[in-house]
Amino acid sequence: MQTKTLGSTDISCPPIIYGTSFLGNLYRELSWEEKLSLICEWFNVSDGKVMIDSAGKYGAGLALEVIGKGLAELDVQPEAITISNKLGWYRVPLETEEPTFEPGAWANLKYDAVQKISYEGILQCWEQGCELLGGVYKPGVVSVHDPDEYLAAASDEADREKRLDDILGAYKALFELKEKGEVKAVGIGSKDWLVIKELYEKVKFDWVMFANKFTIYHHPKAIVDFVKKLGEEGVGVINSAIFNAGFLTGGEYFDYRVVSPKNPDDRHLFEWREKFFTSCEKFDIAPGDACLKFALSAPQIQAVALNPSKPKRMANNKALLEKEFPIKFWSELKAEGIIEQDYPYL
Repeated sequence: MQTKTLGSTDISCPPIIYGTSFLGNLYRELSWEEKLSLICEWFNVSDGKVMIDSAGKYGAGLALEVIGKGLAELDVQPEAITISNKLGWYRVPLETEEPTFEPGAWANLKYDAVQKISYEGILQCWEQGCELLGGVYKPGVVSVHDPDEYLAAASDEADREKRLDDILGAYKALFELKEKGEVKAVGIGSKDWLVIKELYEKVKFDWVMFANKFTIYHHPKAIVDFVKKLGEEGVGVINSAIFNAGFLTGGEYFDYRVVSPKNPDDRHLFEWREKFFTSCEKFDIAPGDACLKFALSAPQIQAVALNPSKPKRMANNKALLEKEFPIKFWSELKAEGIIEQDYPYL
């Protein structure tokens, strides 16, 4: 897998970055053997340095603990992996029957997590994240976790301004860590790309990560133009959640909500998917493979973040990177209105 540098940094960035929420018991608890096999496969399918994406929110720090323990058990040298840690959630004792931060999303957790987005709070999250990783492995890449959700929770405009100040304070702390040489790159990930755009006017990020917003289903010109601008200004771009929460490959969730063909507001989604599946079948291309190839099609996008729960999927994704799809396939998707007619990169 050919690597690039992440934006203007010197970080080696492979085309696939591995998500780690399953290591934190997202939806179900994997056995230790299953978790270790996922970690092992990162290196089996890599031709160079591995890069992963994690967060203190994943299992209230469990994912970070598993990563540190697993890497040590496999005797992985720290220089063989780049760890990205999204900061803003801090592990605390579990005092209720289930965690309060995302009820129902995490299985069999022993801790809870609270949000800490501020100058001091983000430093506390940074320090705890390093401790959870075990002290040997440290994140080289950091960001504030879900700033869009933090802003959306504001009760009024004054509260939003306060929350915006909290986020800017958190980024001040992260860039100070970079100046001290503790981390190599500071960025932002968000489901709401307009929040990335708003904050980019105030903070010059090293990299940005789009979630759900640059997919084969959703790629409006405004986002394409913004991604082009980021590339021109030396900002690394990572694409994530490229299946719109699984709907594009046959799942029942679209952008994290259950959708139904019986709901008139959702019917257009199913009509789009039926046309997409028909075209994929005609060319004998798996829908998920088409999603991945599209997600990497813009030259400014240096990597996609994927979160496979099964090791065998990783090998398929690696092989797919070297495969070219027929031009006629992309032409048909445009003709059928599956992708935008004016999308410039296919």
